[in-house]
Amino acid sequence: MFEAIAFYLFAFLTIVMFYITVTTSQALYALTALAAGMIFISAFFFILGADFLGAVQIVVYSGAVMALYAFGMMFFDTTRDLKEKQGNKYVVVGLSTIAAVLVVLIFMAPIISENITALYPIGDGGNTQEIGMVLFTKYLVPFEVAAVMLLVAMISGIVLAGKKMDESLTLQSEEEINEKASK
Repeated sequence: MFEAIAFYLFAFLTIVMFYITVTTSQALYALTALAAGMIFISAFFFILGADFLGAVQIVVYSGAVMALYAFGMMFFDTTRDLKEKQGNKYVVVGLSTIAAVLVVLIFMAPIISENITALYPIGDGGNTQEIGMVLFTKYLVPFEVAAVMLLVAMISGIVLAGKKMDESLTLQSEEEINEKASK
């Protein structure tokens, strides 16, 4: 029963987050919803008892989305003032309250239930240990190459964002000089 409720809850939340990702016009909102959707997908792995895959889902995909988030922040013009529309406060408070109650219920369910048993004996590495051995032996070089490529991409993004920021500051200072000259 708990698994069915959790499945439908996370399915609904995942669909909502990806709908927001596709339909919003704000890049940072889309990236935030994408990260939340990836975390909700990892909940399916935890429900199925695949804890390692759930943790990998959170670390890899949500980490990748957060890297995209950082790139998005770097490419926005932060010197400009933004005016953000405020939504209905009652809706925000209501949804936040519902989310908080659901999180408490989800975390309390294993404590309250007496029928929960471990799928694997504690201390048995099993599949996780085998995956670790394969990743750190056979596939170590591709992971290191991917890490170096991500590092190069991040440094490139910082350099490009810095150049864009310098251009923006130059244009802004020229506009201020023109305004003072016209007065």
